Amino acid sequence: MPENANRNRFTEPLTRDNAALLLVDHQVGLFAAIRDYSPAELKHNVVALAKAARVLGLPIIVTTTAAKFLWGPIAPELKAALDPEVQVIDRSTVNAWTDPRIPAAVAATGRTKLIIAGISTDVCLTLPALSATGAGYDVYGVVDASGTINETKRMTSILRMQQAGVIVVDHGAVVVELLGDNADPLARQVYEALDVGFAILNAQLREAYGKAAT
Repeated sequence: MPENANRNRFTEPLTRDNAALLLVDHQVGLFAAIRDYSPAELKHNVVALAKAARVLGLPIIVTTTAAKFLWGPIAPELKAALDPEVQVIDRSTVNAWTDPRIPAAVAATGRTKLIIAGISTDVCLTLPALSATGAGYDVYGVVDASGTINETKRMTSILRMQQAGVIVVDHGAVVVELLGDNADPLARQVYEALDVGFAILNAQLREAYGKAAT
């Protein structure tokens, strides 16, 4: 269990050295149940989060539930964004954290901060976020890389997480916080992973002006 006694989970910055990413059940058979985002928008957000996390070198843990007989594999776009060496942990339990392989995989990263996105905000995100918070991690719930059926489920899930001390974030803000410095050599790759068009255009302009000056 991480030692949190002398830290403030709400203000200590996320860094590439203290954070890991947990992606829960972004499976092809579950995207159809999402209503607060279109399937394309939700896929865009979770794929961008995964790509950027990979660029920044974060440990990434990926789970599915009942993949073989119910909900199918993770979305192919997400699979393509991940390192081929990433192992997908399939389970039967509703709360991903109750499968002992998943908290063990998180503990093995040695990180104290855990960024979580789940295909459903009310189950796949909220339940492991609550459990991981109870286990002593600083948990960041990525609500726009998660989705649900209606606004009631979305709002009650966010409120429940906040009441438990989960920090609610969006995928772009959490990645930029991890980047930390726009002068970082990885900055352009990160913004490309996020598919932030204006940032990519600005980088291209800087390159063009730099070449013109030489």
